[in-house]
Amino acid sequence: MASLKTKKSFSKLYTWLPIILLFVSVLNEFDFNYLNLEYFSFNFPFILIFFFTLKDFKHFDYLFVFFAGLLNDTVIGLPLGISSLSYTLICIATAYIRNITIRPNPIKDWFYFLFVITLINSLNYTILTLFFSYEIILTSYLVNTTFTFLLYIIFLTIFKYYMKGVND
Repeated sequence: MASLKTKKSFSKLYTWLPIILLFVSVLNEFDFNYLNLEYFSFNFPFILIFFFTLKDFKHFDYLFVFFAGLLNDTVIGLPLGISSLSYTLICIATAYIRNITIRPNPIKDWFYFLFVITLINSLNYTILTLFFSYEIILTSYLVNTTFTFLLYIIFLTIFKYYMKGVND
């Protein structure tokens, strides 16, 4: 009887793994500065939110995504609501593409992802520089967008493998 309870609790934890991963990634705010890689950064929450919103994962609630954005703003030190706005806009754009797509195609989704993150990063840049007078280096946004776009395909295969495990 105990093994069934353990399996059941592991199964619940496994189905909530994307949300847990989202909160860990926004609280951790990992970067690769300790590797002395000057021009390497990517936005893992963007990849996570885009994929699981696109797949309409039942435990990936938009309210959790909004709260994760608030936590991200608190950890990074951005004005409260910037990341929440970004994450919510990703959810809206992805839900739109999910609803109009007849046959999903990973390559088309990948380029749509590039469009969405470019739009979100440019919106963030505009808001932070115009309204909050932040000094932002445009190169860092460009590097972040490029590596986030390139790493999406790698995480796509990992997340597809995860989805197979959840659906079984």
